[in-house]
Amino acid sequence: MKFRGHETFAIRKGWLNKGVKNIKRNPGVFLGDAGHPMDVLGIGANMVKALRYWMTATKIAEEPNSGKRKQYLTDIGNLIYKNDPYFEEMGSLALVHYGLASNEEDATAWYIFFNEFDYIEFSEDDFQSSVKKYVRMSGNNLPSERSVSDDFKCIINTYHSKQSSNINPEDNIESPLTELGLIEYLYNKNNIRIYKKVAIKENLLPDLIALAIIINSANGEKELKISNLLKGKKSIGKVFNLDMVRIINILYSLEKQGYIKVIRTAGLDIVEILTDIKYADCVQLYYDKLNQ
Repeated sequence: MKFRGHETFAIRKGWLNKGVKNIKRNPGVFLGDAGHPMDVLGIGANMVKALRYWMTATKIAEEPNSGKRKQYLTDIGNLIYKNDPYFEEMGSLALVHYGLASNEEDATAWYIFFNEFDYIEFSEDDFQSSVKKYVRMSGNNLPSERSVSDDFKCIINTYHSKQSSNINPEDNIESPLTELGLIEYLYNKNNIRIYKKVAIKENLLPDLIALAIIINSANGEKELKISNLLKGKKSIGKVFNLDMVRIINILYSLEKQGYIKVIRTAGLDIVEILTDIKYADCVQLYYDKLNQ
């Protein structure tokens, strides 16, 4: 489990491009192999630490736990670098979010928020309580309230747009993941800010990215229950705040294209995967179709 690896900095627009581009040039960029990281990346010392964390937390890159900890792009990281290095496509942003929300080891607060934290409307106190409960049940040492608070604020800043003329321009560099629209601010009650989880809009989750995530969730199986797509850990339903109606809409769209078959008769509610395409290959197909 890892909390507060981000130095309080949410992912900023342009950072992921800096990351993939420079890791590809020199896997030791964060170690100073290409020169001082602050000079190479053009960001401050704490931001360098944050970017290094975000590259692995989003599963765009990976680094060994021991030895010389160079970073290398993952299969998905390489696909994004090759096809959308500026992270402009919604499919790329959805993949970044999926990597983050499914990374229990390196982005524990994000994993808990999207997979274990079942509140629709919530405050920071609600999240603090859920983190404590989850960590205790996992048999791990509790993180400090400060660490969880910093993670909560970072989660909000990752997904909730706060553009305002009253904000210092230096602090107004938003996270690209705000475009997914997964969190809304509702109101302030007795100086407690209340937020709401929001389902991703259907036009923001491309069909082939949805299919890739479903295939990844299936772990090689050809059939899976629709309920697992809705409520299973790291599932498309959990990660993107989807309800059953939206799940079914996605499935029927994929069925029309011949990728899956939805079976909802004789008490069955299952999805049969008809294609043999793998997760990364499905992502590549998404980019191929974009370029047609």
